[in-house]
Amino acid sequence: MPTAQQRIWGWYAFDWASQPYHTLILTFIFGPYFVNVVGDPVEAQTLWAHVLTVTGIATAVLAPVIGALGDQSGHLVRWVGWLSAVYVAASAALWFAVPGTEHVLLLLFAFGAGLVATELAIVVTNAFLPSLASREETGKLSGTGYAIGYAGGLIALILMLLFFAEGEGGRTLLGQPPLFGLDPAAYEGTRFVGPFCAAWFVISMIPFFAWVKDPVRDAPDLSFAEAARRAARDIRQMWRRALKRRSLVAFLLSSMFYRDALIGLYGFGGLYAKGVLGWSVKEIGIFGILGVAMAMLACWICGLCENRRGGPKAVISTAIAILVLVSTTLVGLTRDSLFGFALAPGSALPDVLFYICGALIGAAGGVLQSASRSMMVRHADPDHPTEAFGLYALTGKATAFLAPFLIGQATMASGDQRLGVSPLIFLFLLGLFLLIWVKRDGDI
Repeated sequence: MPTAQQRIWGWYAFDWASQPYHTLILTFIFGPYFVNVVGDPVEAQTLWAHVLTVTGIATAVLAPVIGALGDQSGHLVRWVGWLSAVYVAASAALWFAVPGTEHVLLLLFAFGAGLVATELAIVVTNAFLPSLASREETGKLSGTGYAIGYAGGLIALILMLLFFAEGEGGRTLLGQPPLFGLDPAAYEGTRFVGPFCAAWFVISMIPFFAWVKDPVRDAPDLSFAEAARRAARDIRQMWRRALKRRSLVAFLLSSMFYRDALIGLYGFGGLYAKGVLGWSVKEIGIFGILGVAMAMLACWICGLCENRRGGPKAVISTAIAILVLVSTTLVGLTRDSLFGFALAPGSALPDVLFYICGALIGAAGGVLQSASRSMMVRHADPDHPTEAFGLYALTGKATAFLAPFLIGQATMASGDQRLGVSPLIFLFLLGLFLLIWVKRDGDI
């Protein structure tokens, strides 16, 4: 029987295993590379916006169902296993993202399936948190989990840049051709990001499946049909219970908007750097290393200090304010100007500012996710933990189409990637405003 400490480290393993999908595939490697697949930056950003819209809607629909089924069956580890299989298959399929391919929609489907599987698995694994520690300790565990996850993403990103992703002249960051004889002319080093993430996940999840056990509670061994019937009943009851709690509703609405905006920043940061500043994959990768390293450090420190600094609500408010500032800077930044003021030809200021923005996005974004998970624990019903995080995922994705949709529409209307990200400012401010009605320690 695994010890309590082994269960915690097994739970940490999921963050370590899954983070590379967000770091390498969504943001810093495959996302920017997708411009090469399509050939046109504006068209690529528009397609990317559409697939993120669809995945957001799919996650919003499926998250409460998975949460309720998990609570009814009690077999949370089994659900993680099924979702893991989708993650691995979808990641590996990205190897076929050849520039100019006629199968762009199939590639986007694979990418979207992997992202949805990741988000749903997060719903299930988050439900283990209340059984791993007391409410006072959940901030520390949540922050440490995110820090370990970002460490995994950072190491995976460094390995990709050093040994696989090709930059100018078909060379990696070490100045060598990609390993295993991968052809840089066909971008095989960069395309290897999919199989790399799949293998990383399979190996890293071994401690999870070895040490993490389903939370002990009275959950009968039901058939799938019966579990589904009860889950549908629980979803109706879940909404009735939730709507009676003002602090919970305010927090869910707030997080719905600010998490949507954060995903927008993550999803379009690499495309922005490629299209607006003309950065190479290696430059975007270094930008990613900086952002992920800052996220890892910020999550760890914040997890240790959360209860001493006004709790997760104060942390969330501060992080949102920083991200508003960053988003405003991105809208005002071009290769030749800053907020309309011309810069000297060849000025390094745009690059320096974007690196600073990357560090702030990493730190504030990581802290925002960690503190939000801790805040949700303070609002979760101990008898329905998976249901609570299913509701959290639902509201986080209910408008997940909104940021990509608004970015896509703004990009098409203006023909400018830079102006395309401007809707994120409004979404962050709306989330900050709704925090006014959220209680510091929840309402359970």
